[in-house]
Amino acid sequence: MMLSLGHAVLAMLHVICCAMCAMVEIAREIRGGQSYMLDAMHIRLLRWATTSAAVSLLVQLALSLLGLEEAFGTVHKENEEKELTWREDEGKTKLVPLLPQSKGHKTDGPTKKFTMEEVATHNKKDDLWMIVDGMAYDVTRYVDKHPGGALPMENMAGKDCTDVFANYHAAKVYKNMLPCYYVGEVSDYKVYPHVADFRHVRQELLRRGLFETDMRYYWKQATWHALLFFGALYMSLGGASTAVRMAGAAVMGIFWQQLAGIGHDLGHSGVTHVFWKDHLIGSIMASLMGLSTCWWKRNHNTHHVVCNSVEHDPDIQHMPILAVTPRVFAKPYWSTYYTKWVSMDAAAKVLVGNQHFVFYPMMALARFNLYVQSWIQLFSKERLHYRKVEMCAMTLYCCWVVKLATSMPTWLEVLGWLLTSHAVAGLLHVQIVISHWAMHTYHGHAYNDETDDWYITQLKTTMNVDTFPMLDFVHIGLQFQIEHHLYPRLPRHNLRKAKGLIMDVCKKHDIHYHEPGFFQANIETIRALYRTAVIAKQSNKGSHGFYESALWDGMLLAG
Repeated sequence: MMLSLGHAVLAMLHVICCAMCAMVEIAREIRGGQSYMLDAMHIRLLRWATTSAAVSLLVQLALSLLGLEEAFGTVHKENEEKELTWREDEGKTKLVPLLPQSKGHKTDGPTKKFTMEEVATHNKKDDLWMIVDGMAYDVTRYVDKHPGGALPMENMAGKDCTDVFANYHAAKVYKNMLPCYYVGEVSDYKVYPHVADFRHVRQELLRRGLFETDMRYYWKQATWHALLFFGALYMSLGGASTAVRMAGAAVMGIFWQQLAGIGHDLGHSGVTHVFWKDHLIGSIMASLMGLSTCWWKRNHNTHHVVCNSVEHDPDIQHMPILAVTPRVFAKPYWSTYYTKWVSMDAAAKVLVGNQHFVFYPMMALARFNLYVQSWIQLFSKERLHYRKVEMCAMTLYCCWVVKLATSMPTWLEVLGWLLTSHAVAGLLHVQIVISHWAMHTYHGHAYNDETDDWYITQLKTTMNVDTFPMLDFVHIGLQFQIEHHLYPRLPRHNLRKAKGLIMDVCKKHDIHYHEPGFFQANIETIRALYRTAVIAKQSNKGSHGFYESALWDGMLLAG
């Protein structure tokens, strides 16, 4: 308890430092002509803030390495009751009924029974059913109220959502909400052997208390981010040479890349495990990273549910600039995320045909696109949480970034600072795309049978990045994309603990578990882009007005 309090005090120290620096900056602006001494004071404060962050981080790391921190988490006894299951509320493990009934809920008449095929016919937004633990639920009237957005529900319409639902919802949702939408049982519902084993892994993770967040991890993260942020400000504002100021820009890029890891954790409710808390913290953090949590949730929740689906996953829909597979341009398709038709044209043929050459430059500039996407989302008519908070936070971000960049002595350095900081932050985009772009893609929706259920689909479309444990912080948890995609609410600091359990199941059922090193993952991604580029260059305009690839049709034995 005392150690946790100590972590909190160390982290709060940097909040005070930030406030002090902000007050000095305001004073410098107000006093104008008397700014020299205030500038010197400002630089000294930044130096002190950077140094104190470094010292406090070293203290916290020493406490961990020396084993002086108390053990965290509660390990529970084995569950031997088939009618009960482990679930979590706010990260805390609970043993609850597998098929709960909320108080006052009654079923009129005999239980209705449906087949999987019958449930599958209710697959539209205005007629949306789903299956959870062998029970059928009509959730049509809840679609537009869904906190995670309507798209994930639409993409799972008529499907077995047992594993998706378990990995995105707390125990209280099962108890208080699901029974309201119950319509009957699914008579031919079955659980495949590998699915049962993966579900057992989740139960074991819950039993060990691994869904509970160890906040000491995030106190360290807060201190690490403070070190990067104040260090970047110190070098950018106090640097005596162009090289030092550009180094400050690079450190700011690392700060943004690392902070995105926290934003990712918050977006999955993986920190406090309380939806509104994590969302609000993420929205406020837009003042430091410039990205909308509202946009991220809409995009990323959809991506998780339909990972690498040509028509539905926004993370592989980048025409006319990029195409991760020839399936993207083989025929025109309707993007359910962007609500538009996507097809190959003359411009896309040139751009996609050379995508392997421009991949890294595009990743270096990708953050600017995310700014635009964030603002588009915030100005949309969709129902969003904390819209005004995010607008204020992102406006503040724009102000301080522009102010910092334009503090450089020449316009060339202003441009250099912006490009350097954003190019370094582009490491985030590289880390994200190498996890999926070289992997399996498919048309339509998955989750039809044992060949493309939740677990198989995630393993087919996702790769890990093998790295040393001491470098886990560099990859912000994205090196464990398989574990994260299978169990999205599992805290980042416990993903490595889940890895061994998952690999055991994959080995048992002869399921491929792909985990190259970082550089090999980059090579595989570039190869995939190159193969697609070659086919794109061979595409020609068909009689219907769209470009087609005879080479791709030949490879598929189509025609």
